[in-house]
Amino acid sequence: MTQSLVPQSQSAEVSTTLHVPFHRASVGEDEVSAVSDVIRSGWLTMGPKTLEFEREFARYVGAEGAVAVSSGTAALHLALEAAGVRAGDEVLLPTTTFTATAEAVVYTGARPVLVDIDPVTMNMDPEDAARRVSARTKAIIPVHLGGQPCDLKQIHALAHTYQLRVIEDAAHALPSKYQGRSIGQTSEFTCFSFYATKTLTTGEGGMITTDNACAAERMRFMRLHGIERDAWKRYRGDGSWFYKVLEAGYKYNLTDIQSAMGLVQLGKCDSMRQQRAAIAASYLAAFSPCEELINPCVAEGRETSWHLYVLRLRLNRLNVDRSEFVASLARQGVTCSVHFIPLHLQPFYQRTFGYQAGDFPVAENQYHACFSLPIFPGMSNAETNHVIRAVLNTINGSRVDRLVAVHADPTSMQ
Repeated sequence: MTQSLVPQSQSAEVSTTLHVPFHRASVGEDEVSAVSDVIRSGWLTMGPKTLEFEREFARYVGAEGAVAVSSGTAALHLALEAAGVRAGDEVLLPTTTFTATAEAVVYTGARPVLVDIDPVTMNMDPEDAARRVSARTKAIIPVHLGGQPCDLKQIHALAHTYQLRVIEDAAHALPSKYQGRSIGQTSEFTCFSFYATKTLTTGEGGMITTDNACAAERMRFMRLHGIERDAWKRYRGDGSWFYKVLEAGYKYNLTDIQSAMGLVQLGKCDSMRQQRAAIAASYLAAFSPCEELINPCVAEGRETSWHLYVLRLRLNRLNVDRSEFVASLARQGVTCSVHFIPLHLQPFYQRTFGYQAGDFPVAENQYHACFSLPIFPGMSNAETNHVIRAVLNTINGSRVDRLVAVHADPTSMQ
């Protein structure tokens, strides 16, 4: 007989005044000083500091060029536009991602063709992607969920077979590596996000890396209204008021204020990754003995940024669901999130493109079992240990009988 459906974890919860947020930005006086210097310079919008940020970012990831933009979404949109994706085309992308990945495709007039995920890495399943290629497929967007690199070898093989452009969504993947190479130097386009919660933040912002010089030039003038050459120079002492509008472009430029902050953050990128990796190691050591939990597994030949630590529950061994589990953690002062609600379950994609529940069973199953723990630079040992205790408390108060679990899912004990 199963235990009561009333979450027994409540009896195991600990009362505490310690509250661990899901994220706390790792910014300090160095960023304040850099931003203040830019403000004092009088040049606030895109200018020389942004060009410096582009050069240093390209050098850091090992790319030929980098284009700074106002958001990761803008980065995806500009990359798709430069790749020639237009109305009537199709673009492959995983259903387990944030809406920005797909909405950038919608901006071009193309159709986002959703793909199921690999049950181990939770990244795009290349075999499922291959089944969804059509004569209209123009590009593929692999998303490095949580910083875990996708199987780029298979994805590039698929792209080569069907002549697809590859645009990596690396919003989570700075700094991550695939087979010894930094994410940002493998595909034709790689798009990064510098949103407030990301591994490098400028508050808002993004970057596209590419070795395609013509595409980089296209993206540079499309990010600022489609004006030829360096429109930002018009207001310098040696600039000219004259300009030509070559295309109906966008307002996607990054400011020097943001770029100054980004340069400081870039200098800390390796140390911040090491701090996240140390927290991940503590989580892994604490949770590995728990049969009720599935820890993130970093595939061979890959290094993750540890932007996220995604835990999954073996729900047949618990008398609570994921939402109840997360609520228990919240009552114990631990704030979690879920990455992500699959796009095929979202009203817009159902209404506009005809997707429905059940279309992508692997993604759906993983969604109902997953949640993300706090993991950020500056997280103290006390905070890390508190998260661990809260998770273990909830597990200990929510277990079902082992024999019942086997009966519910005979394969789950393997």
